[in-house]
Amino acid sequence: MTTTITPRRDDRRDDTDVSSLRARPEPHGPRGSGLARGLGRPLGVGLVGLWLSIIVLLPLAALTVTSFEEGWSGFWDAVTAPVALASLRVTVGVSVVVALVNAVMGTLIAWVLVRDDFKGKRIVNALIDLPFALPTIVASIVLLSLYGPNSPVGIHLNATQPGLLVALAFVTLPFVVRSVQPVLIEADREVEEAAASLGASNWTTFRRVVLPTLAPAVIGGTGLAFARAIGEYGSVVLIGGNIPRETQVASQYIQQQIEIDRPVNAAAVSVALLAIAFVTLFVLRVLAGRSQRREEDSA
Repeated sequence: MTTTITPRRDDRRDDTDVSSLRARPEPHGPRGSGLARGLGRPLGVGLVGLWLSIIVLLPLAALTVTSFEEGWSGFWDAVTAPVALASLRVTVGVSVVVALVNAVMGTLIAWVLVRDDFKGKRIVNALIDLPFALPTIVASIVLLSLYGPNSPVGIHLNATQPGLLVALAFVTLPFVVRSVQPVLIEADREVEEAAASLGASNWTTFRRVVLPTLAPAVIGGTGLAFARAIGEYGSVVLIGGNIPRETQVASQYIQQQIEIDRPVNAAAVSVALLAIAFVTLFVLRVLAGRSQRREEDSA
């Protein structure tokens, strides 16, 4: 009599294996999702590229071509003309001062709005965004009525560089505040409390703990404020006075060149402004990225 020995199956083990296989999610998501991503990615990139080309690249290309219609020598002569250089110098100088002032005051305002409670806080928070909604020419009218020849407060800033500073500070303040505010909201308060418990002063805690966290946001907001300031026109058109070599900013010089039918000169100075803004934003973005990486490494 021959007995056939059949290997015993472990039904429980097999059921477990099957159930585990059924419960295991597919490594690449639901069936067909890879195809959807494959089709959606080129479409999304294409739409973004098309939109940026229409809104940004084509106008910039047309402006650059116009600025070089008379060749490199014509471009260089237009940019280095004494009045053009003076307007660029006034624009960049005033914008740098405004950006630095807003870096300090914008950070302070954001700190107060996040860390302090007081009556009218919501109103102040809403007023920060007012320059975004208010037409800049209205701001110039208000500043002229407040600091002009008939100033009710006895302060006369029209046709002066301090008047330009006030106007540009008004329109660029929200950039720093709104850049720093979310970072302060998400900041870990326990780290500050730990530093205080170890005997660190308020200034030391802010300088060694809070400021490194805020640095990328402060730098980014300051760069945006500077870029906005160098191209501003509406808020300075009345309070500034448009005095060549003194209070005439680059945007007013560009308009003047268009009015006297010199589009090449206007385009050349516009390209110079674009180059200054791009280089500034690029450098500040690199600095902000390095600061953020340094903060992550130290954490």
